[in-house]
Amino acid sequence: MDDADAEAFEALLDYVEAELGFVTSYYDDAYLDRRVSSRMRRSDADGYADYHELLAADETEQEALLDAFSVNVTSFFRNPEVWEEVRSVLRALSTERDRLWLWSAACSDGREPYSLSMLALDDPEVDDSRVEITATDIDREILAAARQGVYRNTRTTDIGEQLAPLDEFDRYVERDGDRFAVTDAVKEPVSFERHDLISGDPKSDFDLVVCRNLFIYIDAEHKLPILETVSKSLSEGGYLVIGKTETLPELLKPAFEPVARRLRIYRKVDSVDI
Repeated sequence: MDDADAEAFEALLDYVEAELGFVTSYYDDAYLDRRVSSRMRRSDADGYADYHELLAADETEQEALLDAFSVNVTSFFRNPEVWEEVRSVLRALSTERDRLWLWSAACSDGREPYSLSMLALDDPEVDDSRVEITATDIDREILAAARQGVYRNTRTTDIGEQLAPLDEFDRYVERDGDRFAVTDAVKEPVSFERHDLISGDPKSDFDLVVCRNLFIYIDAEHKLPILETVSKSLSEGGYLVIGKTETLPELLKPAFEPVARRLRIYRKVDSVDI
């Protein structure tokens, strides 16, 4: 990117942050550029400056760009070995606590919180009647889709394969050809709400927070405050699950002990304040 393009790109990001309310300064520039460039190709814009003009004049394109910035890549039981360890966590919590409060942060289209719900329903050592799951995302449209709980096979997505960690997934999902709809029993413990992990307040007293594969998109200097928000939302002795390629910042490591280091599952240390 030459100096002129870099200046035009920065001006575009400044406009998005000031006028559209998306905090671009928290995100990695390479990630933002990929999403902007994709929209530029679709709209036949000739460079960042041209796209900036289009964006300022077209509300439909504004919405399309904001949707493109949202991180919505997910699947049921992504990295099955992680979910086997999460199963063990749910069993441990079920013996320790009267209620299990779980948070799927940046939940995208709902497959992660529904995976939690299915896991609780599927395991005889977990009392699913005591499980409540809060699922949050910044994208209102993706939350509306998540509440429907309907998914389809595509050329690159096999929902049945994603559900393979369950011995009998048809107990939890009604299939009609390439259409998969989660059952009411799976939906019942899950509540969806909008929450911005970047600027929103911490929640409180969750026994398990799952926030996976978000931080790979976030600018390095903003990962710590986001993880602090997540960490402050955990109860004493609560568990945190992050993505397999993600790491805890050095400042937060004293507050957690590894449960399964390779799988990025940690437990909050009671005696350490964050």
